Formats: sequence, C-alpha cells, structure tokens
Amino acid sequence: MQEALRFQPVDAEPVDHADIVVKPRHLRRVTESVARGLALTIRGLRKAFGDNEVLRGIDLHIPSGQFVAIVGRSGCGKSTLLRLIAGLEAPTAGSIAFDEEPRAQDVRVMFQEPRLLPWARVLSNVEVGLGRERASADAQARAERALVEVGLGDKRAQWPSVLSGGQKQRVALARALVSQPRVLAFDEPLGALDALTRISMQQLLERVWRDQGFTAILVTHDVAEAVALADRVLVIEDGRIAEDVTIDLPRPRRRGSAELAALEGEILKHLLEGSEDTL
Repeated sequence: MQEALRFQPVDAEPVDHADIVVKPRHLRRVTESVARGLALTIRGLRKAFGDNEVLRGIDLHIPSGQFVAIVGRSGCGKSTLLRLIAGLEAPTAGSIAFDEEPRAQDVRVMFQEPRLLPWARVLSNVEVGLGRERASADAQARAERALVEVGLGDKRAQWPSVLSGGQKQRVALARALVSQPRVLAFDEPLGALDALTRISMQQLLERVWRDQGFTAILVTHDVAEAVALADRVLVIEDGRIAEDVTIDLPRPRRRGSAELAALEGEILKHLLEGSEDTL
C-alpha cells in the first residue's frame, strides 16, 4: 500500500523529463491509443489579475496520455491553471509547451455547466464541437458516433430542455469528444450532479479516456473523485504545486476500498493543514 503513495517535493532536484516513463498498467495495454495524447511541459508559469497574483511559478511535466487531477481550496489557482493550459487565458510569465504543435481541435474543455444551445437539438449541439469541420460531409456521422460513445445515441433528436442533468453533461462530453481531442481539460464537470449520477459519469470519463488515449486534466474539489480517476494528483496551494501524488493502483478501482481511502486521507490532511495555516 505504501508504494501506491509517492509525494514529489516541490523543491526537489529538477527532473530530466526525457527519462520519464508513463507507468500505469492500463496505459501499457493501449499503446496505440496513448500515442494520441499530447505531452506538455510548463516552466515558471505565473498569472496575475492586476495586483492579484494567482499563480506564482508553476513547473510541471505531464506525459502523453496521463490522467492528472488538480485539487485545492477555492481561489488557489487550479481553474486558472486549467484555463492557461487550454489557451483560454494568456500567462503573465512563463511558458506552456506541447510536444507537438496542437491544432485548434486538439485541446478541448468541458465545464461544470453543460452550456448547451437551447434552440438546437442534441445532435446539433454535438456538431458544434467540430468547429470549422462542422460543414464536412461526415460531420453528422461523427456527432452520432460521439453520442453513441456516451450512451445517448437514442437522444439525438431531443431538445436539451427534456434531458436530465446527467444527460446534459453526457451531451457536453460528446461535444468535447467529437473532434477527437488530444488534450481534454475538465473544469469541475460533475460538481452539480447528484451522488449516483456523479459516480456513473466518473466511470464514463474513465472509459472514454482509456478508449481514446487523450491526455486528461481534471480540476475538482472532490478528493475522492481525484484519487479514483487519476494517475496523479496535484495539490495547488497559494498558486504553487504543494504536493505531487502518484496514484499507482490498478484499474478499475473499487470505490470505498482501503487503498483509495488512505490516499484520500493523506491528501485531505494536507489540504486541512494548509487551511489551518491561513486562519
């Protein structure tokens, strides 16, 4: 059990990222899919909004196809980091470099709100994710395949207003997947769902990630969700990476297991201790 939890100190010696090998067992079984994900390296990343410095020097390498979860208290900078990676914000200083130059459709974001167009049917909402490729001859077929992937093939002609919260998030996921992204960023996409629907969506996220091999970056307040889904959990504190935890447990992971509970407890302990320091 102890081998499943490895903390990398933030002030450790620099790592030669060329030597990094992705170790999770499931990735070894889908070598072809893993090649789809983009690796990225962040150096000295800072972001300020006026006098408020949100990120204060982030150094990070994410290998191709890895599933990374980012946790931390509200206002710590985790969503800002996600938006910078996705290109939705420009950094104040530092750099974000991918191992290949990404195309516009290679990096996609799924937000907490589904953000569906109420005047468009489900299939059309998914086609929006194709961007300029929406005019292509196979756009409808691609959107239909994405809906089948998330289990909503029979809802293609429905209006968003008749869907449940979980179904709307599945449509949002299909919209993100339809362009076959190589990096998919999730900004607390399950936060508004009930407990059972949330677990179902977690299982869906893990399945499509394993099937498609993209690099996944999940921002969440739910530490249990982070350790259940991720290969690695980053704890952000005061705009810096305070802990970098490798989750080296086999998949599928059993919710409520002693191993997951121990990992969750270690991360929560750090978060709560940090909270006490700010009182």
